[in-house]
Order: sequence, then C-alpha cells, then structure tokens
Amino acid sequence: MCGRTACTLVPNELSRAARYRDRTGQPHRPRWKDGDKDKYRPSYNKSPQSFSPVLLSKRHFNKDAPVDECVLAAMRWGLVPAWFRENDPSKMQYNTSNCRSESLLEKKSYKDPLLKGQRCVILADGFYEWRRTEKEKQPFFIYFPQSQGGQVPSQQNAQKTKSDQSLDQGESDQDDSDWTGWRLLTIAGLFDSWTPPCGGETLYTYTVITVDSSPNLQGIHDRMPAVLDGEDEVRRWLDFGEVKSLEAMKLLQPKSSLTFHPVSSLVNNSRNNSPECLQPVDPTVKKTVQPTASSKMMMSWLKTASPTKRKNPDEDTSVKAPEEKSAAEKQTKPAGPLQQWLLGSGSSKKPRT
Repeated sequence: MCGRTACTLVPNELSRAARYRDRTGQPHRPRWKDGDKDKYRPSYNKSPQSFSPVLLSKRHFNKDAPVDECVLAAMRWGLVPAWFRENDPSKMQYNTSNCRSESLLEKKSYKDPLLKGQRCVILADGFYEWRRTEKEKQPFFIYFPQSQGGQVPSQQNAQKTKSDQSLDQGESDQDDSDWTGWRLLTIAGLFDSWTPPCGGETLYTYTVITVDSSPNLQGIHDRMPAVLDGEDEVRRWLDFGEVKSLEAMKLLQPKSSLTFHPVSSLVNNSRNNSPECLQPVDPTVKKTVQPTASSKMMMSWLKTASPTKRKNPDEDTSVKAPEEKSAAEKQTKPAGPLQQWLLGSGSSKKPRT
C-alpha cells in the first residue's frame, strides 16, 4: 500500500520537474490548472485527505485541448466517486486512498473513472513504507535513484534563478530552463470529480494504484505503488485517446528500479512535517548516519535554495503577535544536525536497491 508521501518542491519547481513529452516526442513544461497552484502545499509528510500535485491530460478540463497536452492540478488524496450522494465526503465508509490493480475492473468506484480515461500521475519526491516486526514498525523512504554529477544546482546557480525566486511573489513563472534537480517519483493513479448533491464547488480527488512489491521491496511490504518509469510510460498512461484502458493497465507492473533508506519514527505521526522525516538513520543504533548519494541529493534542495525561493512546507502566513512571531522564527530555522548531515563528506554505505 501507499499511505504517506513527501513532495517538497514549490509550484514553480514542480512545473519544471514534471516536464513531459507529447506523441511526437517534443518536450513540454506543464502549467498549473487555474487556481490550483494555491491549493498545493509542499510537505515532508503528506497523508490522505491532503492535496497533492498530479499530472493529467488537459482534455479533462478543456474539451478543445489536445489529449497529449498535460496540465498540473492539485487534487485531494482519497477518491470520492462522482456518484457519492452524501453532502459531506468525509462520510464515506470505506478507504479509497489506494486501489489494487487486480480489482480495478471489479469495483464501481474505480471501474467508472478507468473506463472514462480518468488516469493521472501522482508526483512525489518519494513515499514512505513501514516494515513490521514483532516489536515495532520501521519506516523507510523509497524513491528513484538519483543521477550523480551536476544534477543539483549549486548555491550560486540557485540564487541566480530569478524566476524561481519571484514565483511566490507572483512576478513570473515562465522559466523554461532544463530541470537538473531531484527526479520526481511518478505514480499511476485514477481521479474523479464530485459535486455535492446540494450544490457547491466540484472536488477533484485521486487514488493511488498499487501492485505486488518488486523483489527488492518485499522485505519491507508486500505491496507498492504502481510506478511509471520514464517519459514514455508516463505519456502512455496519460494519453487516454491513443492508449485505451485495457492496454494502459499493462503498464501497472512492479518496478525494481527504486532505492530506499530507513528513516526516523518521527514520520509515523502525520502532524510531524520537518526535514528530519527524510533523514537516513541507522535503526540498529537509533542515530543519524551519513546519507547515500541519492538521499543527499534530494535533501540538498533544503540547503541551497534561497530564502525567497522556497517556502516552509505548510507555512502559516497568518499575522502573529510579536512573541508568537519570535517563537515561529526559531522553529523555522534549519535544524543544526540536519545541516551537519547535509555538509557531510559522504558515506561508505550505498543505497539499497
């Protein structure tokens, strides 16, 4: 299963990191659906009912758009079927945050959106999974292995990326430079749109499709998200005009291309939302260890980004009294141990694959 993810990029970074290719192979940078950029909040610890970034065909919102043109949208995790008749979606009596690939055509909640072509790709830095033992549960962070050699911009380059810095001030989000940062995990999902019977705003929600775990992850859990590995798989999953549902389902296979590292039990509580959620630990000695190359690459964004470029995840922007403001400033300062970890000279330990 998949019950927790992390997605720490701000909206402009996500748009650059989610570049896709159309049917002709041409690369494109997706834009955000109107109004959705403000619904999304970066987080180190996302749980169901929160809003996550998804990539999908623009045709779902604009019937005149090409099927292979994509857009970014913020959708709530946990699918609410269009036919649900209560006025409060929280009254659903069953969990729809995950759906098994084997039963997509058996359950109406998933069969209807699948046959309508309502396929989406959930974007995340990675996901968390727990290995259960007799005494405790050990959490792991699981993600794509990251390239080495210039993938993360230096601090100097990050400071020079003016469009990134000005995005949150509303000045510009037109930077089309190549993305050289963290490779996002791309997960197959289904979405649906629901409108309260009494009237109101339409709510877009999604579910994560799961498959049997790959051999390298079976020691952690017997299920994993259906990961789409590469631009071609992403394009085929989203292009419901060219790739029909039954053909697209063939893409839902276990992937052995992921790597992982153990993390602190801090992530067990979804209210904990800090960089320490992602920090590698040695579960045998309960202390911080040097990161692998891939995990250090992901966390380096927390260090190199300029203050105007990156907001604190789920930042509270409300006005605070002076004494509250002082306390908040102390809480938002980077943790000392984390900074030491990011500046470490490397480790002899390699990521498990």
